[in-house]
Amino acid sequence: MTIDTKSGYRGAKGRGVALAALRGLGVALVSLPGAVLCFTLSLVSIGLIPIGVGLVTTPYVLKGVRAFANWRRVLAAEWGGVRIPPAYRPLPKDANPWAATFGMLRDPATWRDLMWLPVDMTAGFLTALLPAALWLYPLEGLALGAGLWRVFPDGYWYGFVKVTGQVSALGAALLGLVVLFLAHFLTTRLLDVHFRLTQAVLGSGQGELAERVRVLTETRRDAVDTSAAELRRIERDLHDGAQARLVAVGMDLGTIEALLDKDPAKARELIAQARTSSVEALAELRELVRGIHPPVLAERGLGDAVRALALRLPVTTEVNVDLPGRAEAPVESAAYFAVSEVLTNAVKHSGADRIWADLHHADGMLRVSVTDNGKGGAVIEAGSGLSGVERRLGTFDGVLAVSSPAGGPTMVTMEIPCALS
Repeated sequence: MTIDTKSGYRGAKGRGVALAALRGLGVALVSLPGAVLCFTLSLVSIGLIPIGVGLVTTPYVLKGVRAFANWRRVLAAEWGGVRIPPAYRPLPKDANPWAATFGMLRDPATWRDLMWLPVDMTAGFLTALLPAALWLYPLEGLALGAGLWRVFPDGYWYGFVKVTGQVSALGAALLGLVVLFLAHFLTTRLLDVHFRLTQAVLGSGQGELAERVRVLTETRRDAVDTSAAELRRIERDLHDGAQARLVAVGMDLGTIEALLDKDPAKARELIAQARTSSVEALAELRELVRGIHPPVLAERGLGDAVRALALRLPVTTEVNVDLPGRAEAPVESAAYFAVSEVLTNAVKHSGADRIWADLHHADGMLRVSVTDNGKGGAVIEAGSGLSGVERRLGTFDGVLAVSSPAGGPTMVTMEIPCALS
């Protein structure tokens, strides 16, 4: 049996070209109204700062702009292989409107976002639309050649060909075939130009190294603070839970020793009580250990750990895993707890009755998406669970993007650069 590798390659390339055209069309249809809306709201909100109204609205508007930009960062990584790391400065959890507004306005990344919006609604829109246009435009020329020219008695311009009869209509059809031929080679390149343009404006530019050092410093500080808070939580749980029960067991054993000869019935009652307390203490210790690093995560990896987590949820959750290996333990732990937090938020706040989780690894990136069919409206804000997830991922140079329009659905996408072994 022989295998036609050339025809298989051509088929795969054709599907890739068609997919690039569809993706470009989708980005163009969303990016233009999205960029116009974000840019208009930003200008209006910032302009209202002097009269006080903008102090309240600007943080929310800029968070929306960041969510829109982060969504495009995720698309650039997934569809174009172009990495655009976010470099936003974290805001204090208890920041008042004044501090939040001017903290975000002092962030260079905010101004990169605002400069990117007019670029995205013009050059970005065109570079996203062209891949689809190169495939749709030839259809017009072929239709003219097939007889559509008769609908235009006064003539019709198709490109540089003026169609006035069947001969010129065939010329238009020939021009359409030429454009279709060029589209086969240019479609994916034009979509790549779109993502490169996004990277050029949203990226850190000349101050990339300094910005990278600053972000690493802040994420390291966040990691240290998180570790300290986790240690205090463990100490508190041990002191208030298992430790107290074990102390009670010790006291019961002392009482039992004194009652063995005087009151055996009471001693047996205390023995049963001590046994119950020891079982409860053991259960609390197991729960505490599971909260630090679940055994299933250490033994079977991230995929099975997320599946086990999904089984404990009160909402129907479908988990799809495509991981050919295992990441390093710190990355797996960060990804697991990030997924756990996102799933918990979906169960508590979304009102969803179904959740989908997808984990896969491609192009050196661990990508996790959690989607629910709830009411939407999820945002990344200071003090929220998603903000904590963003800080946790930032320690590993990870990215968090949230798409949650009012009415749903909500899709939370996480990316962490890593290698699998």
